[in-house]
Amino acid sequence: MNERGALRVRLDRLAREVVKFGAVGAVGTVVNFGVFNFVRHVSDLQVVRASVIATVVAIAVNYVGFRYFTYKDRDKSGRTKELTLFLLFSVVGLVIENGVLYAATYGFGWDGRLESNLFKFLGIGIATCFRFWSYRTWVFKTLPAREAVAHAESFLEDAEPPGPARAENRRTVQRTP
Repeated sequence: MNERGALRVRLDRLAREVVKFGAVGAVGTVVNFGVFNFVRHVSDLQVVRASVIATVVAIAVNYVGFRYFTYKDRDKSGRTKELTLFLLFSVVGLVIENGVLYAATYGFGWDGRLESNLFKFLGIGIATCFRFWSYRTWVFKTLPAREAVAHAESFLEDAEPPGPARAENRRTVQRTP
């Protein structure tokens, strides 16, 4: 596999990860908005407090989706560390998401239901970019061995001579443990 082929494989993996992250995020967003609007409808809580409650519920739903769907193939050896980092970065995302809503509500006085949902959506979008980067970089790390094996395999494929010698190399590689 040449460099372009290796790049294509990496981009394909990233695209699949983005799609899976987006699917879990979409479910979390529906939960977030559902809880947010439900709490606003049945209680007299201030808009940002209702949003924080909704965000916390969505964070719990998202963890399950990320661990068992999006990043199910990632390192599972340090669950306590993983959960701690997930919660830490999720809280940062919560502050980003609800900071946008807070600024719109209390800074500009935009506190109608439509405006609140619009700025909550904007906050979720900004926080999602941060969460995607932080979760894939720090929380759900790729197993180092898998990356090393993939790199070694691509190196071996690049080094293979053309023609009959290639078949002989494959037999030699397959025989070695």
